[in-house]
Amino acid sequence: GSSFETTVSMAFAVNKSPLAGREGDKLTSRVIRDRLFKELDRNVALVVEDGPSDAFKVSGRGPLHLTVLIETMRREGFELEIGPPEVIIKDVDGQKSEPYDVFEVSVPEEYSSSVVDLLNKRKGEMQDMGRAEVGDFTFVKYLLPTRATIGLRTQLLSATRGLAVIDSNFDSYRPYAGDIDSRDKGSLLAFEDGEATSHGLLGAQDRGQLFATPKTSVYKDMIVGIHQRPGDLRVNVCRQKQLTNMRSATKGIVEGLSPPLEMTLDSAVEYIGDDEVVEVTPASIRMAKRPGWDKKGKK
Repeated sequence: GSSFETTVSMAFAVNKSPLAGREGDKLTSRVIRDRLFKELDRNVALVVEDGPSDAFKVSGRGPLHLTVLIETMRREGFELEIGPPEVIIKDVDGQKSEPYDVFEVSVPEEYSSSVVDLLNKRKGEMQDMGRAEVGDFTFVKYLLPTRATIGLRTQLLSATRGLAVIDSNFDSYRPYAGDIDSRDKGSLLAFEDGEATSHGLLGAQDRGQLFATPKTSVYKDMIVGIHQRPGDLRVNVCRQKQLTNMRSATKGIVEGLSPPLEMTLDSAVEYIGDDEVVEVTPASIRMAKRPGWDKKGKK
């Protein structure tokens, strides 16, 4: 196919979070629509379609092509709610087909087996493996469904303490790969609207890895971390400490608090599941459950 093949789409919608409108000034569906259609003039590989309820379906060459546009819009003052990336399925010679990427990872020797495990789990076919030119690094090269690469960066970086160097490029459309192991951990969710405290975060951090930092504004069902096991869990990160004396008010503010996971736009977009969204503003990247997410399948 052409190098301009659109392989992934994402929903761009009006920001509906409780914190909407605090940081940006371009908020309405009308200004978002105008901006997206204006982008088509200079971005040949982009496709924009009107979607349901104030949303637009934007398609491009992989998630990173779309997040570059989102970053540009943020800088221009936009607020957006972004849905998870979905690959574009095509019919090729009567066969259901999906995009595949060539995915290359270099890691320090001691992490190579955990990287290979992760890639094999996701229907990857190894193309090449060897010693990297520089240092004590191993590189592996895989062909795998684009769908399987979404969220893989986050997992690889956490499995290699941030040391994996990752490069991924569209290869071709191939027969659909079937089910792929998705995220095996749930999200930690804020229990209520408020401001995260050191005390609240300390209490929550043994449940998983946190993104939130003290004094961050949070709202109910905003994602504040990765749960260490499957299923979502609400944690009270706004809990205040009962102060016994004035000294303890300042003492130990971050004592024992693990450094938070850095969440970039790319990692947030790759992290979210079907019932989650990324809230993007000029100053913040937040993730949250879609309203009504917990009604599904419950009485």
